Amino acid sequence: MRKGQANLGPSISSGNTPEIEATQWQTRIDLAAAHRLAVMHGLNEGIFNHFTTRVPGHSDLYYQMPFGLHWSEVTASCFMEVGYDGTLHVGDGVIEPSCYCIHAPIHKLVPHADTVLHSHMPFTSALARLDDQSFLPIGGTELRMMTRTAYDNGYHSTAFSADEGVRLANLIGDKEILVMANHGVSIVAASVAKAYDLLYYAERAAQVQLYAIWTGRPLKVMPEQVIQRSSAEYGKGDIYGGRKSYDWHFDALKRILDKREPDYKT
Repeated sequence: MRKGQANLGPSISSGNTPEIEATQWQTRIDLAAAHRLAVMHGLNEGIFNHFTTRVPGHSDLYYQMPFGLHWSEVTASCFMEVGYDGTLHVGDGVIEPSCYCIHAPIHKLVPHADTVLHSHMPFTSALARLDDQSFLPIGGTELRMMTRTAYDNGYHSTAFSADEGVRLANLIGDKEILVMANHGVSIVAASVAKAYDLLYYAERAAQVQLYAIWTGRPLKVMPEQVIQRSSAEYGKGDIYGGRKSYDWHFDALKRILDKREPDYKT
């Protein structure tokens, strides 16, 4: 199925303009950063789970890491370019089947799914194991997640068929977070920065909500008018100095990596 292996680096694929090649390389750097940050934040699960993003300049390719790498080993140059039909176009390595079966259909069918992050991160996965797996209106972070979340209320076994990815894509619709019963979470967003920001805060919201539940004391649910007003405010977006907060957040996290693990950019 391989069409050939390209030389990886700032110039990625033949036939691209210098601008597209620069964008592709920056996207690889950002995706590598997301993998490394997931290790730093305890959001990964060994060599499993999957982070992917569409290849800039192409409508039918996405970046996927070769199976078997630990996420602390991921670098910008390691990613394979995989077609929505499962063909390996660029790079070398094993295409993990459940990654392809989940991510390729979501990238293909969900317009805003430039990036898809699937994780079994502990607190959100614990929430997904409750009979009621929903985020509750008991805090601002939870409210922010509520407005963006869809729910898969039934586990349908391991995803070794693209039909499962199609089913999940249909559940996501126009949302950005999918809490998956008995499983984990998938985040879809128009950039790696936004997707990782949502992944990070979804886990924080689940963590705080579970801590509150574990006290055994009654939860302080926000009044409906506060929920509606706050949800409307979150819908307007959060811009600081002309930039989205998730871009500020992701840049700050990459600065930490630049000091601790600068090889992620290689």
